[in-house]
Amino acid sequence: MDREDLASLLSRVRNCTVCADSLPHGPRPVVQIHPDARILVIGQAPGTKVHASGVPWDDPSGRLLRNWMGIDPTVFYDATRVAMMPMGFCYPGKGKTGDLPPRPECAPLWHAALREHMSRIRLTLVIGLYAQRHYMSQRFEGNLTATVRSFRSFLPELLPLPHPSPRNGRWLVRNPWFERELVPVLQKRVAAALAPGRRRSRRD
Repeated sequence: MDREDLASLLSRVRNCTVCADSLPHGPRPVVQIHPDARILVIGQAPGTKVHASGVPWDDPSGRLLRNWMGIDPTVFYDATRVAMMPMGFCYPGKGKTGDLPPRPECAPLWHAALREHMSRIRLTLVIGLYAQRHYMSQRFEGNLTATVRSFRSFLPELLPLPHPSPRNGRWLVRNPWFERELVPVLQKRVAAALAPGRRRSRRD
């Protein structure tokens, strides 16, 4: 069977209602996909602000993520450079201690088909526990901190990150090595991935 063209696939993604009955605010899939993208950001799920705007990472978490990456919004929202595909495409609703987990239907249903259209990806940022469990499978270190700490073992294709939510401020305080050791590597890898004609290297 021929691969579905990207425009048709994105139309189906953006009109998906598979888990509508489980979404308290209704479905509004949020993705940014382009076949020329060099970086893929795989996060958790949209929050309330992103659900309202339809713009991925349009919140304080996105501002911090862009700071970590060392890029401005113009680059971040250029779909030919940066693709964004969360584990759950729609806002899952509020739980007792924060947002609910990403809906489990999205990744098995859509990720592989979308990734087929992104053959130029040089670096994938795997953000948060749910994304790391899914994409790092047996290489997952058992918890987020250990997995992020071993980030060099996943290079050059993958780079695990904690979620840049303000709720994770305590994690950043407890783990100062993250900004000291990982963020400079992240910024170098991002710059290399976005540079035209550059080949990937395991060297930092």
